Amino acid sequence: MEEYEQVIKIPKERVAVLIGVKGKTKKEIEEKTNTKIRVSKEGEVSIRGDSFDAWLTKQIVKAIGRGFSPEKALLLLDENYGLEIIELRDWAKTKNSLTRLKGRVIGEKGKAKRTIENLTESYISVYGKTICIIGETRKMPAIRRAIEMLLSGSRHATVYRMLENERKIWRRQELLGE
Repeated sequence: MEEYEQVIKIPKERVAVLIGVKGKTKKEIEEKTNTKIRVSKEGEVSIRGDSFDAWLTKQIVKAIGRGFSPEKALLLLDENYGLEIIELRDWAKTKNSLTRLKGRVIGEKGKAKRTIENLTESYISVYGKTICIIGETRKMPAIRRAIEMLLSGSRHATVYRMLENERKIWRRQELLGE
């Protein structure tokens, strides 16, 4: 088996979350993915393992680096789950517009973010200049569309209605075994 190395940089303030108390989180990720992880204090993470395991571990580390808890990031071990990252730089031209857009996705007291998460059974992290999603891959296009609708100025009620319609389709597909 050929060994590969993946390197990723995460924010310094997320290094402790990746490592965990006494290295517990890092060790758990290594055991579950059959990889070896090295982390520098500056946030450079080196991952060694076979190509798929190293790639998967990189996704988990990226999710932790973008604000998810290790428990949520480990959902990516399930082949039905994926990680999507939306760069707010593509939407915001100024610092004020960046703050406003983050606020639209989060909503008052976190209501918009929570509503989207509940309707789609997914997790959303608004961190730095990104919005990240962990969810079932079959639901990702609708989740991404919902967030992009909010970023482009759609009313929250319109977005929720679209997701409720999608949820009906997902439930029907589950009942029919599709």
